[in-house]
Amino acid sequence: MKATTIKLDGELLEEIERVKAPDQSVTSFVRYTLKSSIKRMKLRESAEAYVALKETGGEEDAWLQEWREKDLASAPKPRKKIRRSKS
Repeated sequence: MKATTIKLDGELLEEIERVKAPDQSVTSFVRYTLKSSIKRMKLRESAEAYVALKETGGEEDAWLQEWREKDLASAPKPRKKIRRSKS
């Protein structure tokens, strides 16, 4: 794994020390915060791509409408058994 050192100015380090959990290291706090931020960015990009897809029309709206109309709260009906012929 590639490693790097990041220098934090005094004010930022003090702020991190103030908000992190007492049993958490600065390194783990920064790692967690960065991962969370990256995940949030990716989710935002995905949401924007989905909005763009919805704006183009397509079959997505029809599929969503079909899902809205389905009864998803009730138990599914039992399937009929299929008889297979012996060969």
